[in-house]
Amino acid sequence: MPGLSVPFLPAGGFRLFAAFLLALLLAGGPSMAVLSPDEMLDDPQMEERAREIALEVRCLVCQNQSIDDSDAPLARDLRLLIRERLVAGDSDDEVMAYLEARYGEFVRMRPVFAPHTVLLWGAPVLLLAVGLIAVATTLRRRRTRVEPATLTEAERRELDRLIDEKE
Repeated sequence: MPGLSVPFLPAGGFRLFAAFLLALLLAGGPSMAVLSPDEMLDDPQMEERAREIALEVRCLVCQNQSIDDSDAPLARDLRLLIRERLVAGDSDDEVMAYLEARYGEFVRMRPVFAPHTVLLWGAPVLLLAVGLIAVATTLRRRRTRVEPATLTEAERRELDRLIDEKE
């Protein structure tokens, strides 16, 4: 591509830069950890339900990934357990309730809104409010300026005398 240049790249570095960006985009795609066919259900609708539930369940080994994105052995066991519960006839909520009863609330990727999680959900709003109040207070303080005191008659005569001496 003649004529294309990027200011922070050396001459001719555009192709290398474009290849690097393409590699980043391809590497950032969704990862699916269900690798073996024995995990997948025959019914596509039930498999879709299992995948949706798996995205909401935290991997207890990785802790920052869903079990659908993790390849840890425990994540595989949990994916199989979800599919077993769905085949047994459980609803999505019943499967989540079963997992939560077995592993605790931490198993949810997104915590529920309950009295004991109010601080967790309310902290961002509270911090935003505190930040807005701080900004408003700062702006208000900047607007209020102290008016300079007026000179007395004696100070004014002294100032005029000093100005006259300077000239």
